[in-house]
Amino acid sequence: MDQERLRHLPEEKKVQIMNAAFEVFGNNEYKRASTDLIAARAGISKGLLFYYFKSKKELYLYLLSYAIEEFRPHILDEKFYAITDFFELLAYTTRKKAELLHKFPHIMEFSVRAFYSCKEDVSQEMNSIMNDQIERMFKEYFKNIDLSKFKEDADPNRILHMLIWMADGYMHQKLFACMGRDTTGVIEVEDLMEQFAQWSEMFKKIAYKEEYQGETDL
Repeated sequence: MDQERLRHLPEEKKVQIMNAAFEVFGNNEYKRASTDLIAARAGISKGLLFYYFKSKKELYLYLLSYAIEEFRPHILDEKFYAITDFFELLAYTTRKKAELLHKFPHIMEFSVRAFYSCKEDVSQEMNSIMNDQIERMFKEYFKNIDLSKFKEDADPNRILHMLIWMADGYMHQKLFACMGRDTTGVIEVEDLMEQFAQWSEMFKKIAYKEEYQGETDL
């Protein structure tokens, strides 16, 4: 991928290409996702698409990295680093991510497909990126968390993994309940956030010492 070419691409056109690719990859298995359709949805020629990305695989992996990095500056603000409660930080991060869906409305479908990808040409690289990201997220995002609130036998890292699996499983069920179909269902963001809040409250009661279970930073 020619990063120099991408840097000279106007932001509006870049978002247009990203959204087209998120939609097509999100609605189809990787091998069935058409670069012709991505180019058409983006309003550019296929040749121009491959001017910026040398291959379909390169485009897909760029999307995954882009999705991860796009959230960082939006989420990691001054208020984020002021939160010391594990579950309040999760709630804040979830709300901030939901705000970005207005810019990238198909990013959830893409993310769910990526999380459950297997036996695809991109699966090995994708799984490596996803696993590294979860570990990196815990070390960076939760470095200011007050771990003294947790019971001795509670592992915050494991709880984070379980909540991520639950959220992805929920989205997978909503989007792809009919196995083998290419078209997706619909995720109601408010419903997902409500469900996530309920799961977080459940884990809070399990993992936190009793004196901290009703406490909040926000």
